[in-house]
Amino acid sequence: MLAILGFAMIATFMVLIMTRTISAIAALILVPIVFGLLAGHGADMTGMALEGIIALAPTAAALVFAVLYFCIMMDAGLFDPLVRSAVKFAHGDPLRVSLATATVATLVSLDGDGATTAIITIGAFLPIYRRLGMNLLMLAVLLGSANSTINLTPWGGPTARVASALNVDIMDVFLPLLPTMIAAIIGVFVLAFVFGLWERKRLGIAQLETDLSQSLFDREPGVERPRLFWVNLALTLALLGCVVGQVLPLPIAFMIGLTLACIINYPKLSDQRERVAAHASNVVPIVLLIFSAGVFTGILDGTGMIAAMGETLLALVPAEYGPHFGPIIALASAPFTFVLSNEAYYFGIVPVLAETAGHFGVEPVEVARASLLGVNVHALSPLVAPIYLVATLLKVEVGDLQRFGLPFAILFYLLMVAVSLATGAVPFVVH
Repeated sequence: MLAILGFAMIATFMVLIMTRTISAIAALILVPIVFGLLAGHGADMTGMALEGIIALAPTAAALVFAVLYFCIMMDAGLFDPLVRSAVKFAHGDPLRVSLATATVATLVSLDGDGATTAIITIGAFLPIYRRLGMNLLMLAVLLGSANSTINLTPWGGPTARVASALNVDIMDVFLPLLPTMIAAIIGVFVLAFVFGLWERKRLGIAQLETDLSQSLFDREPGVERPRLFWVNLALTLALLGCVVGQVLPLPIAFMIGLTLACIINYPKLSDQRERVAAHASNVVPIVLLIFSAGVFTGILDGTGMIAAMGETLLALVPAEYGPHFGPIIALASAPFTFVLSNEAYYFGIVPVLAETAGHFGVEPVEVARASLLGVNVHALSPLVAPIYLVATLLKVEVGDLQRFGLPFAILFYLLMVAVSLATGAVPFVVH
């Protein structure tokens, strides 16, 4: 009975958010309460929900301070010289333009906001692509591939969601995936090189008459701090070193980093308040989503539904496939994440897979890593907003973008699966 209620709960949740009947936040809170009541629970669900919220508090804190930190660095102009240099380097050579596109998309993606990455990268390179006659769909593929890969950082959406859904340490998910991310980014630049050669052969090299590198960032006037570039760069490198080296817990590292960034760049309290308030819209939805997920996962686990669903699926999985459940989840991640929204996939499907995988000795954190490997395919899903933003900015059809980009997205997906298996981030077999 618990398994039936659990599957019905997951199905109801997915239908509600995919049909946009209610928001993901509302569904994460209300759906488990309703099904918890149907399972015979009452006031005891408050304790389950609180346990789920408390468990996810460090993740929420880390994301708040990490997102704000990179937003402050965008304001201060940390990435301006790097982006302008990349655009100037591009000039009129399609090969250079393609490589510069990959560089800018990779750098700007560090702030964790796909919309910002799209606006800045397309704003910088669209005039150049049009002037040279280059294929705009190549710009979209390089942008999406770089952004999807960099979005696997701890402050990116997918990693935060899966860590919240499975209640695992976000750094335990991220660090073993670093080789996979590096391989994928190398793949982005290889693809950029190939695209550039194709377009250079087709179009040749032109001389651009206009410098298109001066107005790339849409920000409030007067917030740039160009004189502090080296200080901000040193602070950012030190912060990332602490994060990757696990010198400090992720939330504490970014708390300290944000505090120093504000004091160094905006000593006046009024300026600090303005900068934080300016980016509140980037932070508040993340926090609401994570704490709402705490209610969902807390009740799902506390009522015993997740265990019952896992046992049901366990009975359906042939025993000989059990030790290979990690690769199975990795291979299933692309089709799942293409046809489902992030919330439906990470909060609805992945916990059930993790419960089932646990019976075969696959750890939840390994399931989390495996479930993330389809991010490049997800970027082309008709269920995600960024694809419509990119199509609108480039003035291309979404269908054309999907047809052109999907083969490359699948290649990146297979590359990431292969590297994850080779490095042990996802175990090929559990003994």
